[in-house]
Amino acid sequence: MANTAGYHVAVVGATGAVGQQMIQTLANRNFPIKKLTLLSSSRSAGKKIMFGGEEITVQEAKPESFEGVEIALFSAGGSVSKKFAPEAVKRGAIVIDNTSAFRMDKDVPLVVPEVNEEDIKKHHGIIANPNCSTIQMVVALEPIRRQFGLNRVLVSTYQAVSGSGAAAVRELQEQTKSLINGESYEPQILPVKGDQKHYQIAFNAIPQIDVFTENGFTFEEMKMINETKKIMHMPGLKVSATCVRIPVATGHSESVYFEVEKDGLSAKQIQDALVSAPGVVLEDRPEEQIYPMAVKAVGKMDTFVGRIRKDPDDSKGFHMWVVSDNLLKGAAWNSVQIAESLMKLELI
Repeated sequence: MANTAGYHVAVVGATGAVGQQMIQTLANRNFPIKKLTLLSSSRSAGKKIMFGGEEITVQEAKPESFEGVEIALFSAGGSVSKKFAPEAVKRGAIVIDNTSAFRMDKDVPLVVPEVNEEDIKKHHGIIANPNCSTIQMVVALEPIRRQFGLNRVLVSTYQAVSGSGAAAVRELQEQTKSLINGESYEPQILPVKGDQKHYQIAFNAIPQIDVFTENGFTFEEMKMINETKKIMHMPGLKVSATCVRIPVATGHSESVYFEVEKDGLSAKQIQDALVSAPGVVLEDRPEEQIYPMAVKAVGKMDTFVGRIRKDPDDSKGFHMWVVSDNLLKGAAWNSVQIAESLMKLELI
């Protein structure tokens, strides 16, 4: 039964971009909290964060930090999740993990509540939050799949630099200022901080997000491919992705081509499938220049869909444009939404 007195919730990675959004989203949703524990690395411990009119001191994450915690939201990197998520579960917490650490583990549900909420029931202590770019795409595709079937997905992404963290946003801002002022600037972060080369993101598009795998795709692209199949329970679905970083601070945009099973559909029928779909806002009036844009999606929890049109050569093919706030629906809000689903399904 739902706990009306509230839950002991922990946020791991509380000082990071997503962690801060998680805290804000918990507050905005009036999530029932009796105690909030904020955890981070030793480097960020000691910082103070306001929540519900109270100042909470961030503590260094240790195994004993999870004593009494009922829900633990993780967003502090895969290595931290691998180290501490089992410790939290051992102490009775349900972990909602926003890293790639457990996403493809067959015993860990990978959940987008609008798509596969029922999978939460199969958890063994850990529930994985998918990749930001995957989340918004499956929210848009699921209503179409349910009505008309789905055979193929080809996606090209236009991803915001906040997906690489707050430091990447600062680098975008500083680079832009430097270049406008005719000053030189040495890139330090993008495309991947730990990779050999770093490139200018200001006034540029970088066709690399995460490092490359042996098949020529990046890990980000493979995440979209594999996670989509898992979330939709469609291991045979044809999915391919090209992921590109662009000089936008927040809000991922995606050009999605998809092929349905049913022949003879119109763009209007696809629009009708989306207009009342959960989590979707249809913005598709091209004659009025109304379509989704990243700058308008910032701070909003929905996934925005527009530019729906039938492919001129394939009778089962359609194109659409999908936009969402990568820090909210792509991360913090989807995590809190999973916690709300735990209450709704009376699993906590």
